[in-house]
Parts: sequence; structure tokens; C-alpha cells
Amino acid sequence: MAFLTPGAAGRGVPRAEINMIPLIDVMLVLLVIFMITAPLLTHAVKLDLPRASSSHQPPADKVDISIDAAGQLYWNTQPLLADELAARLAALGREKPLTEVHLHADKAARYEPLAKIMSQAAQAGLSKIGFVTRPES
Repeated sequence: MAFLTPGAAGRGVPRAEINMIPLIDVMLVLLVIFMITAPLLTHAVKLDLPRASSSHQPPADKVDISIDAAGQLYWNTQPLLADELAARLAALGREKPLTEVHLHADKAARYEPLAKIMSQAAQAGLSKIGFVTRPES
């Protein structure tokens, strides 16, 4: 913003300078915001946690059950009949109940066989069931 300064014979000569008042207001607002948020960012509970060691557990066993668009079942890439699936899941539930069941389903597969697989796995005592998908690219 230009201001006129008194000059010779009453004529004013324009003087170019920056008006600092709005800049100072912005700076003070930012300062207040940082003063309020800084303690929130560093808020932590100071604890002296006890030290303990834990044994490294081996990775959990997993079984891949696949179903293609035609409804064919696979047990770790081996073709499988629907009647054999219930028996294998029951045996797996008795021997290793912590085994993870990974369901690979074709996107054109019907939901009914998937629901039956999940139901049979739950009845066998296998509670770790997950769907395997491909990430969107």
C-alpha cells in the first residue's frame, strides 16, 4: 500500500512499503495454534515397563482352500471332493485347532459353497478363517 509523504509545495510523493499489521496478525494466530497443539503432540504417559523375555513362536500352520468359478474345491492346490472336505477339516480341527484356513475364491464363484466351507471349518473348531484377495492396482 502506498502512502503519501509530505513533500515540497504541498505535493505528496508516494512511498512504497509493506503494511506489516496483517502479517503480524497471521503470525500471532499461527503462534497461538502451535502453542495449543504442541503439548497435545508430546503428551505421553511416562512408564517404567518391566523387562521380560518371551519365546519365539513358530508361524502358525495354514491350509489354503480354493474354489474356482465352476465350484471345484482344492486343498493346497490338490483337487478335492466336497464330501472329503468336511472329513479333512474335522481331522485338522482335532489335530491342530490353531491352523489358519485361507479361502481363495474366484470372483465368479457362488457364495453358497463358501458359506458351507466356513460353516464346516467352524464346526471342526477352526476359528481362524480368512479370505485371500488380490490388492487393487
